[in-house]
Amino acid sequence: MKLIIVTGLSGSGKSVALHTLEDAGYYCIDNLPVFMLRTLTAELSGRQEARYQRTAVGIDARNPSEELKDIMSLLEPLKSQGIDYEIIFLDAQNDALITRFSETRRKHPLSDSNRSLADAIDHEREIMAPILTAADLRIDTTRTNIHQLRDIIRSRVSDRKHTEISLLFLSFGFKHGVPRDAYFVYDARCLPNPHWHPALRPLTGRDQAVQDFLGEDEQVQRLASQITRFLEEWVPCFQADGRSYLTIAIGCTGGQHRSVYLTERLSAHFRQSNPSVQLRHRELSR
Repeated sequence: MKLIIVTGLSGSGKSVALHTLEDAGYYCIDNLPVFMLRTLTAELSGRQEARYQRTAVGIDARNPSEELKDIMSLLEPLKSQGIDYEIIFLDAQNDALITRFSETRRKHPLSDSNRSLADAIDHEREIMAPILTAADLRIDTTRTNIHQLRDIIRSRVSDRKHTEISLLFLSFGFKHGVPRDAYFVYDARCLPNPHWHPALRPLTGRDQAVQDFLGEDEQVQRLASQITRFLEEWVPCFQADGRSYLTIAIGCTGGQHRSVYLTERLSAHFRQSNPSVQLRHRELSR
């Protein structure tokens, strides 16, 4: 049996993630009380119906904080019962969450007459911290719209074979902030910048002219080779340790040229041996 626990901050996209998994064939239950987790998995794993063999549950901060702290003690015995589980944690920056609640006019589940929306978000972040620490995959949805989040869930979670480690190569621009859900972050701002060449400025790292420009530079090639060698040595170690997901982020100033070129090159290289390699250009999708 495969179990996915979808959790995270209110307003970060948990419902979208669950609906996407449901569309992918998962039996989904939202807002599950933590104390029912063990009973639910025992009941579903004992059934023969195929519909229950892939189950996803939503767990949020409406559970008592003491039970959220003890969730790992409930999950640890599941492996011995033949239940393969993963925790997917959805997160977003406070400003983005405040904007979403304001636009939808929804009430935060932890806000009341004595606690503002901003205070409720901070309180929820504290409550959910133990689960974030244990999460297999953290998805920062600050700059992600509904359609992009659906694509991420489909490509990284629902379509992945459980024996494969999912690698996401993410390009970004430092001036728009460093992605908080990356395991490795590489800085490409020291490399020659196509932005200063008028003919290349409107192009991206996907365009042949930019690829030719960067591909001919010795510094660019040396950095690409060193990152490749590092990942070839250490990704198998993370996989052997049971890690299911890794996000490798490469940033340049604006996230248009150098980081795009490098992530395109690295994803193509690692896709030759791992079909679960994904590619995302954060700033190009804005």
